[in-house]
Amino acid sequence: MIYNLLRYAIAILFGSMGYVGADALSTLMVPIWDEKMLQMGVFGISVIMILYYTISILVVAIIGYLVSQYILRLGLSVAKQIERILSRVPSQQLVAGTVGLLFGLIIANLIGMAFERVPIIGSYLPIVLSAVLGYIGIRLGMDKGPDLYKAMVSYTFRGLLNKGRSPKESKVKESRTCSAKVLDTSVVIDGRILDIVNTGFLEGPFIVPVFVLEELQKLSDSADTLKRNRGRRGLDLLQTMREKLTDSMEIIDVDYEDLSEVDLKLIRLSMDKHWKLITNDFNLNKIATLQGVEVLNLNDLANAIKPKMMSGETLLVRIMKAGKEPHQGVAYLDDGTMIVVENGVDYVDQTVNVVVTSVLQTSAGRMIFARVEESNS
Repeated sequence: MIYNLLRYAIAILFGSMGYVGADALSTLMVPIWDEKMLQMGVFGISVIMILYYTISILVVAIIGYLVSQYILRLGLSVAKQIERILSRVPSQQLVAGTVGLLFGLIIANLIGMAFERVPIIGSYLPIVLSAVLGYIGIRLGMDKGPDLYKAMVSYTFRGLLNKGRSPKESKVKESRTCSAKVLDTSVVIDGRILDIVNTGFLEGPFIVPVFVLEELQKLSDSADTLKRNRGRRGLDLLQTMREKLTDSMEIIDVDYEDLSEVDLKLIRLSMDKHWKLITNDFNLNKIATLQGVEVLNLNDLANAIKPKMMSGETLLVRIMKAGKEPHQGVAYLDDGTMIVVENGVDYVDQTVNVVVTSVLQTSAGRMIFARVEESNS
């Protein structure tokens, strides 16, 4: 219905333009018409002039109605492109850029009024100044505005937020709001996040966007048994967290329709809200860090609290299987850390002492390289 109304509105607009055009051409047409025909009419308006204006308006209005479909399609396409571009701009930058544009236009018009009577350039100078100063205002606003915006918002609402609270309570509440953390799918499925929160080493608020829930739902409905179990475990964990962390757990209804990958949506959300991102995904960690997002990787935390292994240290391990390379054996620590044992293939299914030769530490995990102690030979 709205679409049809817009088409009629465009037709009416074209009809008005037809009237204006017909009126401008009427002075040229008068010498051609017969003087007697011009004198025939009602209310002082000749019949031929009435027909002339009516036909002009109807013809141009019909043309406008016919082309309105193309105009609306083009307009919607342009509007979607603009919306897509603006949706990628953080809200603070968008507001600051708009304010900068307004200030730039105001200054341009004030300067233009001063030169309004200058010959030749007086009438064109405000247009040029508006374009130049408007652009400068947008750039300065987007570059410097977010800091001013945060300061003003913080100053304006700090009293309202802290009303009725003691200074200590206000400081704690402000800290919790600024340090919100977004949970990605891998962390929810992993499950260790709840244990870490229970220890008190990690505080909320914790944010779970709706598109993470949708991904977990798809996994839980998968035909693959492993994926289905992972999805259901993630949903169960979120339910437990909501029950235990009622004040610091929130599911938000935010989505980015122009993005298809969940990882990119998580990065966009973290950038827009200036929140931290908690993940176990190595690739997501790298991409988010490059985008300037602060990332908390649970694997980094797990590696950080593991006992440090030094070269020359002796360990008592059980060789579980042969390694990829000839003569290598593979053992594991209690926490799952892999130990690659040189010349350990001969000791498979045996418990032996090994000497640490080197340790490889990455965000993906830790790997220890060792050799069989000579006393075992």
